[in-house]
Amino acid sequence: MWDEGFHGRHGLVTDQAKLGDALRRRRLELKWTLERLAQESGVSRAAISKIERGESGATTTVLGRLAEALDLSISQLVGGRQSEPVLHIPRALQPVFREDATGFERRSLSPLYLGRGIDFVLNRLPGKTRTGPFPAHRDGVEEHLYVTKGRLKVTLDGQAYTLQAGDFLFYRGDLNHTFENLSNDVCEYFIVIDSTRLR
Repeated sequence: MWDEGFHGRHGLVTDQAKLGDALRRRRLELKWTLERLAQESGVSRAAISKIERGESGATTTVLGRLAEALDLSISQLVGGRQSEPVLHIPRALQPVFREDATGFERRSLSPLYLGRGIDFVLNRLPGKTRTGPFPAHRDGVEEHLYVTKGRLKVTLDGQAYTLQAGDFLFYRGDLNHTFENLSNDVCEYFIVIDSTRLR
């Protein structure tokens, strides 16, 4: 069961040690060395080693590169639940990844397990902040984004789109993407990452 975190005020927040354990476990499942993961992800061997040992956290950009290289979604890497016929996940048990530098928060909402093609997440971005660039997914991955609060600037391979509450954006996941909150208050947006075409 992908249950990698500790109980925080807003849900199951992934800490450095738990993230490191999940990363190392997945790397060993694939029988990859640190060098192989570094080569596949573009993240240095030293940085991966520090994350695995719990000595360093990961930015969203680094986390995205590692997850993509390991054929996982970010949600699968930071924690989740295996599929059951009916699954109720209370807010307190939903896995959350929080980036210290920006305050960006990514809450996993869908049941997660290897082989699943849909990843449903709720993102919260503090006022006047932006995420680092998320690496492109493999060809065939698609993302559906819906803004519920604030004004969000989404940049896809250099092309910017400005969205407000109620706006929807669909895009190919193989484009590099960055999110920026243009408002002073928290911006909240849902994303469905669909990789069913790859299954």
